[in-house]
Amino acid sequence: MHIEYEEFENIEDFFMYMASAAPPMKNTMPINSYKGFVMSFIPLSPSTGETYLMLFAKGSLDSGIYEFDVSSKSYKKVEGVERADKVYFVSIIPKRNTIADIAIENL
Repeated sequence: MHIEYEEFENIEDFFMYMASAAPPMKNTMPINSYKGFVMSFIPLSPSTGETYLMLFAKGSLDSGIYEFDVSSKSYKKVEGVERADKVYFVSIIPKRNTIADIAIENL
């Protein structure tokens, strides 16, 4: 398995990239908060699953739904998805993530 990396200065920049890079997706995207990083993995070779892009920022988030406002570049934890003009991230804290373990080890 090969992993490419894209590191962001902070969680807001990470959210900004995720919000702009994935507009065809639903307005709710899952992310991981794991071992001091907030991250997402994008398969670069979907047919083989051999290469991934790890997008990440150092930091952590509690499990839950986060509303991100692109215009103010700010986020807050919310109880539900309510507004079509916002992007929502669902933060998940996995007990174990083997792809992330390999990626973090190689940083």
